[in-house]
Amino acid sequence: MTAPLHEPTAEAAPSAAEEAVLAGSAEGKAVQGRSLGRIAWERLKRDKLALTGGIVVLVLIAIALLAPVITNLVGQDPETHHEDLIDPLFSTPKGSLGGISADHPFGVEPVNGRDVFARIVYGARISLLVGFLSALVAVVLGTVLGVLAGYFGGWLDAVISRVMDGLLAFPQLLFIIALVSVMPNEMLGLTGTGVRIFVMILVIGFFGWPYVGRVVRGQTLSLREREYVEAARSLGAGRLYILFKELLPNLVAPIIVYTTMMIPTNILTEAALSFLGVGVKPPTASWGQMLSSAIDYYDSDPMYMVIPGLAIFITVLAFNLFGDGVRDALDPKGSR
Repeated sequence: MTAPLHEPTAEAAPSAAEEAVLAGSAEGKAVQGRSLGRIAWERLKRDKLALTGGIVVLVLIAIALLAPVITNLVGQDPETHHEDLIDPLFSTPKGSLGGISADHPFGVEPVNGRDVFARIVYGARISLLVGFLSALVAVVLGTVLGVLAGYFGGWLDAVISRVMDGLLAFPQLLFIIALVSVMPNEMLGLTGTGVRIFVMILVIGFFGWPYVGRVVRGQTLSLREREYVEAARSLGAGRLYILFKELLPNLVAPIIVYTTMMIPTNILTEAALSFLGVGVKPPTASWGQMLSSAIDYYDSDPMYMVIPGLAIFITVLAFNLFGDGVRDALDPKGSR
């Protein structure tokens, strides 16, 4: 063997300053992992309209929860009559703009003089209660039946799909009107308005689950063929494990998106039923009921119609803006 032409030379050890620079550059180049929730939140933060809608929704929820406190602060009650503020000749509020004043910031109702602001605040409780709980009923039923139909397939899928088709073709509004009209005044410990609210929640939720069920079924049909599901199945995982550990976590995003879209629709349905006289019973405050009463005074007291109409419009718009933002934020193919 011949000796190497050049003896290997030892490399000089980096100085402390060079080590600090190298460490800083290494930290700067390190890629930080982000969870799907963090990515969705960062996308949502960039959507100003969605954030505005979300803030309005939170404010509405706070108003509904704190309705007694808010009305006490302004010194008004939704059931107290103020006949002294009503013109005895025309049965309309005295003054301009429906009797708006410092004591009654939204004016008073015709005929009885009840404070409109207090009734709007209490009406938010009915609208949000029906909207959220009926959406919850629809999501639970739709998720369970949709997953079962999509995962097991066969005759079970055929039966559930035909039931969904039948319910989607059923005249929901007419059925609710007929059902509420024949309901007893007392049921399951509830009386009067409580019975109607309970029935509206169940019926609206029952007729709403097929929409969720079709979305969940379609997603399940796609997910059950994925590699990680096949891997879990090949490793001996049972059906319940695959359903709860592999499929349901990946269905959370579409379920959340559809829930945010369903709530404003349910609020409109409740307002329509109250407008038609089959919703909550007077004197319980309801936005739809206020609109129905305002028909007789739209020319002499237009503010009585404008204010509850704006309440419904702002609520539904806020939920829709927030729902659109959530959908874009949870979209894995989105670039926003």
